[in-house]
Amino acid sequence: MFRHTPLRYAVLAILAVAALVQTFTAGYFGLEILIEILILCLLVLALDLVAGFGGMVSLCHGALMGVGAYAFVALGTLAGLDPWLAALAAVAITAAMAWVIGAICARSHGIYFIMATLAFGQMAYSYVFESPLFGGDDGMGGIDRFDLGAIGLDLNDSRTFALFCLAVVVLAYLFSVAILRSGLGRSLSGVMHNEKRMKALGLNTWRIKADVFGLSGIIAGVAGVLAAQHIMFISPGLLNWTVSGEALVVVILGGLGTLVGPLVGAAAFVVMKHELGEITTYWHLVVGVILIAVVMSRANGIFGWVEARWGAAIERRLTDATRSPAKKEVSTDA
Repeated sequence: MFRHTPLRYAVLAILAVAALVQTFTAGYFGLEILIEILILCLLVLALDLVAGFGGMVSLCHGALMGVGAYAFVALGTLAGLDPWLAALAAVAITAAMAWVIGAICARSHGIYFIMATLAFGQMAYSYVFESPLFGGDDGMGGIDRFDLGAIGLDLNDSRTFALFCLAVVVLAYLFSVAILRSGLGRSLSGVMHNEKRMKALGLNTWRIKADVFGLSGIIAGVAGVLAAQHIMFISPGLLNWTVSGEALVVVILGGLGTLVGPLVGAAAFVVMKHELGEITTYWHLVVGVILIAVVMSRANGIFGWVEARWGAAIERRLTDATRSPAKKEVSTDA
């Protein structure tokens, strides 16, 4: 079962404080970077839920985020629904699509699962790219942010919108933790470690995978809604497989199967992208070298490496603490 350690609580607190400080001290450009990080956090949380804790490496989660964005804009702009209703419907559509994809792909494993999810993602991308209804390769604009004027908040203000996105990320994290600590989450862990044994116990393993995939689709759909409101414009590139690949890189960079690590990876990736992008157009090469170093070191990402070192330090302290009384007893007997 997923548990929080003191280190994980500490890292979460540091990330939250850093986000709040950035929100209240940064200018417009800094706020835009923060919002980009927060939206990416949602996507990588959804991906880590299935890949890190279920062993289902997906290359369609970027497309799911795009489906959420396009469904929100289509229902809100084209159909004229209230933005809140459009957002709820878009998230529900994304979750349903994710469940169907998970159910179809659940009986495949490894590279076959990856390629199947990639195929679904590319089908969604191709459809939107060629569809006149969704603007084709020209994309869609005219997107308004939620109206929170009733409680005195203006989401058109970047600072307020950043705080709103931060609150959504916190809720999505708590939602992910609740899933992992539930019976469904424990069953998912069992399926990842020994699917044959779980089948022998009478569990419907494909349904477990599909249900978790659908729940992760909720988070991806929310990310899509916020992405559409952030830029106020969407294009088919949002559904491209490179978005899913980038999210997977972030999860591996931060720490697969830790839930905290992908948040660290999202912050590190976006900051590196912008900081290195000012120095060279080949910033991808630097990120690639860092990723290779992380993989070759056999550490589970940045957070996994820190967590391993932290665990080793605690173990040494416990060992020293248990040895000290033994030494005292020996000296007393002598």
